[in-house]
Amino acid sequence: MATNRRVSRVAELIKREVSQMLLHGIKDDRVGTGMVSVTDVDVSGDLQHAKIYVSIYGTEEAKAETMAGLKSATGYVRSELGARVRLRRTPEVIFIEDRSLERGTRVLSLLNQLKYERPSENLSAEDDNNVDEDDDEFSE
Repeated sequence: MATNRRVSRVAELIKREVSQMLLHGIKDDRVGTGMVSVTDVDVSGDLQHAKIYVSIYGTEEAKAETMAGLKSATGYVRSELGARVRLRRTPEVIFIEDRSLERGTRVLSLLNQLKYERPSENLSAEDDNNVDEDDDEFSE
């Protein structure tokens, strides 16, 4: 079993190499339909499996096509990883679509929406508090 440090180093190396393959190596046209970036790589403790999380920018149709292209290119990606990365055994590669950026954007937009809806309520509540504090000062 590999140490945590080795697992993280292998994950970073796989992330860098797969990113390079996405730019220059994979010739499948379906992969080029959406803008693809590798967001994370999760390597198992025994270095036998690698989950590659990809973020795809585009329509739902483009995302589906890109994921189909990536799944068909897993053999190529694994063989290229075997040639580029010096490991005893090349890990099995699984591509997973990462939607965390979309969820983060949605949460931020909801927070901004709440921020713009509440200022009028907050101002009136603050004004009421200020009035009470001023009255307390004079009543003493």
